[in-house]
Amino acid sequence: MRTVHSVLRLVFILSSLAQDALRFLLLGARSGAAIKAENMFLRKQLALYLKRAVKRRRATDASRLSLVLLSRLFAWQDALVNVKPETLLGWHRKGFQFLWRWKSRPRGTPRVPGRLQELIFKMAHENPTWGEERIAAELLLKLGIRVSPRTVRRYMPGDVSQRFLCRHDGSLSSSLRVCNHGGRTRKIAHFNVTDHPPAWTIQQFREVITGEQPYRFVLRDRDSIYSTELDCALKSLGVIVLRTPFRAPQANSFCERLVGTIRRECLDFLIPLNERHVRRILKEWVAHYNQGRPHSSLGPGIPDPGEAFATTRNRHRHQLAHDCKVVGRSVLGGLHHEYRLEGIAA
Repeated sequence: MRTVHSVLRLVFILSSLAQDALRFLLLGARSGAAIKAENMFLRKQLALYLKRAVKRRRATDASRLSLVLLSRLFAWQDALVNVKPETLLGWHRKGFQFLWRWKSRPRGTPRVPGRLQELIFKMAHENPTWGEERIAAELLLKLGIRVSPRTVRRYMPGDVSQRFLCRHDGSLSSSLRVCNHGGRTRKIAHFNVTDHPPAWTIQQFREVITGEQPYRFVLRDRDSIYSTELDCALKSLGVIVLRTPFRAPQANSFCERLVGTIRRECLDFLIPLNERHVRRILKEWVAHYNQGRPHSSLGPGIPDPGEAFATTRNRHRHQLAHDCKVVGRSVLGGLHHEYRLEGIAA
């Protein structure tokens, strides 16, 4: 209500000033004798008005501003009747204070263009699991647009429905995830799914460790799928086994965080039909995790971005390139999307 009242007050002041300016311009079309006669006529009426001792009314902001502007055009000391000269000078000082306060106001951040607002709304609507930080990272890494998460939050749609589905949370008997901790890349080196963990786990580690990249350590928790035979097999491959303390998931925080991310961004929104379906879902999601998903711990960054998302940052932080368009690719049937810039054909 206060904002509406301020706007209406400003409109009233501007309309009053416009009327006074129009009257002043119309005076130029009249003769000097007519103007002098009208001035004397108005002065006589004002003198009669003052003799009646009528209670004076408080001057409005529009009247004060008009008197201040008109006083700049002639010697007003003899013509001033309703107020004291000090009062008019005070109005003049307040007018200058208001003017310089308005000119010195903080400008704030530049306004986000409508095209970028629509893109933020689209990304948030198409990807219900994304927050403002994820969208800001997508815009920065793939489109070269610098937008703060707070600005992104301003243009995100509200959550109109609860889309969280904890479906078949216990349908997976066991899964294996191998993360590369050496380079701090957050890249998933290997994954697989099975209903028979113990012997299968040994074979999975053999497939990973005998690859191109050598591994010196294996950090694991105390789950029952990691048997003594597994430790012996790893030692025979020249790998040192490090076990985390009891009830200390923070000791293997990268892997624990990955498990939570898989559930929150993938499995809670899908219904696996069988083991093959689960493997296909995880294969597509892992490719998105390694090659298309920004990670805040990397600056933000992408573990394996490739050449598809190599882009230079725009000179203007909120402007999209005019010769490019934003192209999206759906992941997992539209649960996530990957965006990139594509040149517009001439």
